[in-house]
Amino acid sequence: MPTSDPLEILLASNRWATQNIIDACENLPDEQFHQRFEMGPGSLHNTLNHILASMQYWADVLAERAPSVLESQQRTPEQMSRLLTQIADDLESSAHKHPNDGRVARTTSDRSYDLARGGVLTHVTTHGMHHRAQCLNMLRHVGVDPLPASSVHEWMNMVDATETSS
Repeated sequence: MPTSDPLEILLASNRWATQNIIDACENLPDEQFHQRFEMGPGSLHNTLNHILASMQYWADVLAERAPSVLESQQRTPEQMSRLLTQIADDLESSAHKHPNDGRVARTTSDRSYDLARGGVLTHVTTHGMHHRAQCLNMLRHVGVDPLPASSVHEWMNMVDATETSS
């Protein structure tokens, strides 16, 4: 069902676009999935792992629990797809547990932060967009054509739009 809620759009399109990138990697040989590039975390595998780890970290912050460490282990696209489902569900649940105009604390080894929940949600949902753009470039370099849909605009047209009669 179409939505106009910016948070719902960001959460849904973030999940959808990340899944599309993972799906585009499913038939790649291991060498291409792990091929090194001079951008981002350096490979499709590492970049997708980074996106997932970041989503989990910020879901933990929003849920006000100790951040879990998503080990940067070797994963297949199929394993990443299952992990994305778990993490995106957790992120959405964490996003909806408290008002978006509230505050959340984040503590690192040397500092503490008081952050706006809306800012955290905006960051985590747009952070993946930059890394998905890197993935699109990597996919282009390994010969994937057509490239997977990944923008909010594409999500609106492909998933969220309703047809109107003229």
